[in-house]
Amino acid sequence: MKIVYIILGFISLGLGIVGILLPVLPTTPFLLLTVAMFTKGSDRVSNWFKGTNIYIKYLKEFDETHTMTKNKKRFLSIFTDILLLVSIMKVEPMILKVVIILLIIIKHYYFYKYIGIREEV
Repeated sequence: MKIVYIILGFISLGLGIVGILLPVLPTTPFLLLTVAMFTKGSDRVSNWFKGTNIYIKYLKEFDETHTMTKNKKRFLSIFTDILLLVSIMKVEPMILKVVIILLIIIKHYYFYKYIGIREEV
């Protein structure tokens, strides 16, 4: 199972890198997923990733403080809401629409309760 986590980590890392280059694709959520997958997959791979410039530039401060700038927090919230709302329009069964609405509510609760805001530098 660990190899699956490592593979998923590299896929999300690839998407995160593409997000660095393309502003329409968010970087941070994919890189956060990368950290989670690598942590579950292998200490060695996780430690390698935490030593990369990508981790240091985009995630280190968030990983250590669980805070982000107001603008970044707002952008991520709106972007994920748009993706989830598009999903609601694409799925047919009403139960899936309800599940996605619940995900939006849970996301907002967690996002605003547990992720702090830091001053921009």
